[in-house]
Amino acid sequence: MFQGKKVKYLLYFGVIVAIGSGGFYTIGGDEWSIIDSIYMTIITLSTVGFGEVYPLSDLGKLWTVIVIIFGVSGFAAIVYELGAELIQMNTYRSRTMRKKISKLKSHYIICGYGRMGAVIAGELYKKGIPFVIVEINESKINIIQDIGYMHIYGDATMDDILIEAGIEGCEGIVVVLENDQDNLFVTMSSRNLNKDAYIISRCALHDTGKKLKRAGANKVVNPYITGGHRMAELLISPYVEDTVSIETPGDMSIDFSLEEFAVEHLHELNGKSIAESKIRENYGLLIVGIASETSEAVLNPGSDYILSKEDKIMVIGSQDNLNIFKKNIIE
Repeated sequence: MFQGKKVKYLLYFGVIVAIGSGGFYTIGGDEWSIIDSIYMTIITLSTVGFGEVYPLSDLGKLWTVIVIIFGVSGFAAIVYELGAELIQMNTYRSRTMRKKISKLKSHYIICGYGRMGAVIAGELYKKGIPFVIVEINESKINIIQDIGYMHIYGDATMDDILIEAGIEGCEGIVVVLENDQDNLFVTMSSRNLNKDAYIISRCALHDTGKKLKRAGANKVVNPYITGGHRMAELLISPYVEDTVSIETPGDMSIDFSLEEFAVEHLHELNGKSIAESKIRENYGLLIVGIASETSEAVLNPGSDYILSKEDKIMVIGSQDNLNIFKKNIIE
């Protein structure tokens, strides 16, 4: 439909230019060429204010007025129609989006599409997990639309917007707005609207984390603290890629650390099998991976694997047990 209207508008201007040029050519007599007539018509329609090609007679001036009336008024009407068409398209798109969102169940809601929100959305999209983004910034909404994510344009601190995003039937909410105050408010509203949803909220200040927990967040993430810990771990143990945190049903957090050790510094383990090392029995630790300069990395090595000084072992366990292990074993 929109393409058909574009053709109609182009045809309209083509007819105006043709009739206007024909009129100037006829009125101008021998002095006016076809090029002069077209030029006069174009500068009249564009209202750029250039001088006349030749002095106009009264009839020529009257014809100019007619060209302006039909040309400029026609242009204004077209601009109005195009604006109305765009509004109608946006309304239809928004209505279609809301209809799709209303059918979602057990989906996730991302409040805020900043740098963290964009990464979270990308990860969920790659895994094929349904989600809805709530964002109030229009330029970010345009980016979201171009990518094709489901979204709601509005303020996440408003209950009505969260309800439109399907919060009452969602599985979880991640709140990553720009400031802690908004994150706290949205977390509280989300918990009131859905008692069972798993809520993760971002905070920048340490004190806000406790308030977010009280407001209903299951998990609070401070990207500065998390990023700092991660970088320190990678600096000390380049082969270690992550730490593990388990949330129990009783809201207790069990944290495991994953550390890397070079066997050449573990004199008691060099030349022994994993079973003979008795790491599990003596320290409550597990060797989950081995990286070696002379062979390929081994994930979940068997108990008969013989450790050599070229190996680097990845060990997982509680931080207390790891500290005891380091104190007793490392040279």
